[in-house]
Amino acid sequence: MTKELVIVGSTEYVEINGIKDIPAKIDTGADTSSIWASSIDMDKDGTLSFVLFDKKSPFYTGEKLESTDYMVKTVRSSHGDEQIRYRVKLSLTLGGATFVTTFTLANRSRNNFPVLIGRHTLNEHFLVDVSKSSVKYHSNPNTHQLNHELQEDPYKFHRKYLKK
Repeated sequence: MTKELVIVGSTEYVEINGIKDIPAKIDTGADTSSIWASSIDMDKDGTLSFVLFDKKSPFYTGEKLESTDYMVKTVRSSHGDEQIRYRVKLSLTLGGATFVTTFTLANRSRNNFPVLIGRHTLNEHFLVDVSKSSVKYHSNPNTHQLNHELQEDPYKFHRKYLKK
């Protein structure tokens, strides 16, 4: 008997540690899941403390979380940069299922999504249908202007923005 996989889209709203309706990117190209965290600190006894999100985020609660059950992981970005990040276990609700999974703590303030769900979380439980997307987000407003410039004069556009 094969297990029926829950189908999720390329973006989903998730709940993490009781914080609901957080937009998340489902990324099959990423090994691990990641969440925006701030105020990451370590006390002398080895207790890791952090806050999910930061004051700029609508999901920020200010609640300080502590953990002695953590590890580290070296993460390589799509640009090739390496970072050492803490890995912690948090409660996640995705596709109607609630379970504990591992997240790396990162500053995701510049990302479109404060949460990224990677392969290790998805494996053997979820199937990703990239034609579906629960979260509607708008591209950078500057994109419209750039495309207008491109249509007006492709050669001038290329020389201005892309010629190295």
